[in-house]
Amino acid sequence: MTRGREPFEALFDPRSVALIGASERPGSVGAVMLRNLTANGFAGTIELVNPKHDSLAGIKVYPDVAHLPETPELAVVAVPPDQVLPIVRGLVARGTSAAVIVTAGFAELGEAGATMQREIVAAADGRMRIVGPNCIGIISPWTALNASFTHLTPSTGSLAFVSQSGALVTAVLDWAQPRGIGFSKILSLGDMADVDFADALAYLAADEKTSAILLYIEGVTNGGSFITAATAASRRKPVVAVKAGRRSEGARAARSHTGVLAGSDVVYDAAFRRAGLLRVETLPAMFDTVETLALAQPQRGNRLLLLTNGGGPGVIATDALIARGGTLAQLSPQTIAALNALLPSTWSHGNPVDIIGDAPPSEYSRIFDVLLADATADALLVLCCPTALNDPIETARAVSESVTAARARGERRNVFTVWLGEKSAAPARARFTEPEIPTYETPEDAIEGFMQCVRYRALLDGLEREPEPPPFDVDEVAVGAVLDAAQAKGGTWLDASEVEQVLLAYGISAPRSRIVADVESAADAAAELAVPVALKLRSPDITHKSEAGGVALNVRGAVEAHAAAHAMLERVTSAFPKARIDGFLVQEMIVRSNAVELIVGCSRDSVFGPVVLFGHGGVAVEEINDTAIELAPLDITTARAQVARTRVAKLLGGYRHHPPADLDAVARILVAVGLLIARHPDIIELDINPLLADEHGAIALDTRIRPHRGARRRAANVTACRSDESRTPFGRERAGQDEASMRVRAERSAAHR
Repeated sequence: MTRGREPFEALFDPRSVALIGASERPGSVGAVMLRNLTANGFAGTIELVNPKHDSLAGIKVYPDVAHLPETPELAVVAVPPDQVLPIVRGLVARGTSAAVIVTAGFAELGEAGATMQREIVAAADGRMRIVGPNCIGIISPWTALNASFTHLTPSTGSLAFVSQSGALVTAVLDWAQPRGIGFSKILSLGDMADVDFADALAYLAADEKTSAILLYIEGVTNGGSFITAATAASRRKPVVAVKAGRRSEGARAARSHTGVLAGSDVVYDAAFRRAGLLRVETLPAMFDTVETLALAQPQRGNRLLLLTNGGGPGVIATDALIARGGTLAQLSPQTIAALNALLPSTWSHGNPVDIIGDAPPSEYSRIFDVLLADATADALLVLCCPTALNDPIETARAVSESVTAARARGERRNVFTVWLGEKSAAPARARFTEPEIPTYETPEDAIEGFMQCVRYRALLDGLEREPEPPPFDVDEVAVGAVLDAAQAKGGTWLDASEVEQVLLAYGISAPRSRIVADVESAADAAAELAVPVALKLRSPDITHKSEAGGVALNVRGAVEAHAAAHAMLERVTSAFPKARIDGFLVQEMIVRSNAVELIVGCSRDSVFGPVVLFGHGGVAVEEINDTAIELAPLDITTARAQVARTRVAKLLGGYRHHPPADLDAVARILVAVGLLIARHPDIIELDINPLLADEHGAIALDTRIRPHRGARRRAANVTACRSDESRTPFGRERAGQDEASMRVRAERSAAHR
């Protein structure tokens, strides 16, 4: 057996290709693939396998892989599913480096197909990498290789497109060709039995022909590997993703607020943000974003200055800017004075700078230079509406020359342009092509382009920043002892005393509490604490106690506590006669009139692992639905940014007679719970609701922690808020596949391919 080249080198730049299942039968996959392989000038050797033919398209055909005169570096398999396994075994024996299996009928059809898929991967034994099955193939325009059954062959370019859906590949090619968009690599992943997004990203990050990577994602199977590879790729070039399947019902089975709120799509958002990926909603937006990033300078800041000859477009642009989180730059007094000297009194005297519809091209030039001198703006958007008194083409020429001159003087701020209309605006917009000035047809598109530059810069800043160490010490021995004891008992949730020990070990403040067995003991505990208390029924069968009538607040003294406990017991046992009752929790009441109720929680996503949730808490937390998600662990800077993405952040900043809350204390708790769930894999869920935050700090009023019921999984060594980047992307070490990942693959339907 000969040893081939590295798998991805053989995949996209093979010296020899074998098409197994070649055909000339009209309408067959084998016929289309034969046509695509032979029609584009591929310089390597093409070998064909089909026991029913002696030759096809003037090329000799061999009965099987064993009879091939040359070991193919790349094999393309287009045969019925039951024939794939022996073919893979034969290719591995010959030393083939990579195979593309376009055949459908595997994991997407159920367990029987998933079993065949696992057998194929096992047969490859890590010595041959497999793309697919159930994919449309791969295309490498720079090497004239079209090993797919697409209807078009794209032109060469610098964009790589990786898609789980073969149908999306053909649609993108059909959309891109009339627009003159070319590609460096196209990879259809299909069922991802072996090669996945992580592999593709790791290869494309180092590919000199690729300037940007575009992803169409339905689901990721190995979250850690994906983040590692995506982070490395994002540091080198833009990675833009469309994620389908935004609505997930998977969280409905969760037993905590956190599990309900941390649906899979927001977790993907957090994963993309952590890895530096730009997420867009549509395929056209994906290409628009890449084009904007290619033309624009690195964007610093989100303050935008608008120059327009029409009030309406300026208002539209302003609305779009604010809605997307941008800021309208405030003109400096010097700029206003300079504009007053140049413009008639009818100008807008603010931003947007509206110079009225009769402004000639020369006025745009003069105003442009004045606005560029204003340091309060981070970028400039120039809008032009066609009028009988304005020549759009000449105005575009004037602005283009002004931008070019400014760049020659060292100006690095971005200038975006919008020429509205079509008949006269289209040739005017063409004036911005050669000087590479981003231009758009609508104000909304221009604002989106500007904000994508802002977001991209923020993502890069996050990737470049070194994670900060936790700002506190933790007692892991104490936490381990609690979890060991809980595992021995086999309970579902930690009891209040265990929760209190865990929180204390991680520096999280909580009220004093007592666990008691009966009504009389509840009265004694209330007397011992000698402060108003909250009385809570303890039951492993009732998740949300307040909704079940199992909570009494502001109970004072032994007499009130006895009466409240007795009434609570009767009320709950009547409503839930089968529920187990384990006594009561008597907890010190915390009264903070200025405090804001928050929720902090952790759960485990099936793909990306532990996540941390923060938001507006209280009993109506699901209805308010004001939360933000981050992957665990996180550091202080990431925690502060997580808080800032919520609406409740405005309340925490202070309002009316309420002073600002201690945001550092809130951030420290986010870091603590993230570190806790990352270090202790046997903690499945954690809820703090409410977490009270005010100017004096933050305190966890009600905390619930659910450990894993099985064998104790020991603490992990987690020290940073990013995944390890030491993964070898194309090694031959992956002989098998994770069973959970295979089940995820099996659940995907082939209907979208």
